[in-house]
Amino acid sequence: MIEQDTIKLLRECDAGIKMGVGSIDDVLDYVRNDTFKKLLTECKSQHEKLKEEIQKLLDEHHDDGKDPNPMAKGMSWMKTNVKLGWNESDKTIADLITDGCNMGVKSLNRYLNQYKAADEVSKDITKRLINIEEKLAVDIRSYL
Repeated sequence: MIEQDTIKLLRECDAGIKMGVGSIDDVLDYVRNDTFKKLLTECKSQHEKLKEEIQKLLDEHHDDGKDPNPMAKGMSWMKTNVKLGWNESDKTIADLITDGCNMGVKSLNRYLNQYKAADEVSKDITKRLINIEEKLAVDIRSYL
């Protein structure tokens, strides 16, 4: 049970990181404010470092990880492009990223509750990812 919950939790973190990095990549070229761009770039880097940790653990469990849900990814891409089509501003980007962070935090907390038997290392990674998402949402409030 512990190993299965651990793998499932790591897989959800893997998918979440891929979704977050993809979302940042989708908007980065549109960001006008240098400080805002730096915040997003640093957050992306933090996600990528956690992804490396997760990949090592998944490799130990002989698991390939998980890609984001194609429907969720498609809807996110569509929402981003429609909103940016209407208004290519840092405010719009901050709004989109904040929504993504909030959805990520909500999902990750749900997975922490769902996979209670996961090992402490995986739970710690999940909590660190939640903290990264929460911090970004707070850090970009001034751009809303």
